Amino acid sequence: MRTLYSETSKLVANCASLAALLEVSAYPKPGNIHRLNDFPDTSYEHFLAGSVALGSIMGELAARSYADENYEDIRLGESILDAVNEMFTWQHGGNTHLGVALLYAPISAGAGKWRKTNSKDVNELRNLIRKVIESATQTDSITIYQAIEKAMPPKNLGEAEKLDIKNKESVKNIQDEKITPLQIFQLCKDRDQICHEWVTGFETVFETGYPYLKKRIDDGASVNSAIVDTFLHILSTNHDSLIIRKKGVYEAEKVSKRAKRILEYGGIDSEEGKRQLWMFDEELKKEDGGLNPGTTADITAASVFVLLLSGWRP
Repeated sequence: MRTLYSETSKLVANCASLAALLEVSAYPKPGNIHRLNDFPDTSYEHFLAGSVALGSIMGELAARSYADENYEDIRLGESILDAVNEMFTWQHGGNTHLGVALLYAPISAGAGKWRKTNSKDVNELRNLIRKVIESATQTDSITIYQAIEKAMPPKNLGEAEKLDIKNKESVKNIQDEKITPLQIFQLCKDRDQICHEWVTGFETVFETGYPYLKKRIDDGASVNSAIVDTFLHILSTNHDSLIIRKKGVYEAEKVSKRAKRILEYGGIDSEEGKRQLWMFDEELKKEDGGLNPGTTADITAASVFVLLLSGWRP
């Protein structure tokens, strides 16, 4: 007989993988890999494999969170590192899901606690995610650093004045000063969207991505249309931090303005919006990944994850 513990693991694992699969399959998300667009060294199939690989780790994390009353023992950072290791075990296309793992882990741990409350209120899920993040320790910080260092090429990391991942003294400082992930992400919240999500209790996911996605679905949009337009909506209101690291704020701002115009045309379900969307995808692809709104895709996947956890099924 299945226990609530194992049911929680299965539910969160399936929601995590399905959300990532739906996000990468939605097309055309301009500048991203999708079912009709590959990058030279990374393909759609690599993302499919990485999406599936994430599931078991997030399910285990949710089950651990469900079973353990002590938030400090959830081992959030360990799960992020495990997810990165699984990602590389199951595909050879490079870093497909680091950003997703960084977003999914607090959501998964929060979902484990949420299942225990029997609450259906998504705001309660957000409150529990905040508690998970606030309870993470310096040990979580160190394993998160290990995950990022393993997954990210140095050229994509950018520079940090304090606790730079490329500085070998950073881990020692974290250990000696007991610096938590929340304290670290406070330092980068203004230049990195994933750091911003951790610090603000997933503000963009819960206040921009998820509600817009839910409304599009509730209004009868197809899954593909809802996800693509949600991606555009997030991009139109937030400069993508991956583009900022690669090409600078000016280029990121231009991409956001273009996404906003496409939505003003009516998005993917309007004739002109669809035409502009395909043109935009072709233009961004010419930059060899330099104008890939990859962080926006990660936040879109997290928004789909929350929608699935809330009970929606495609």
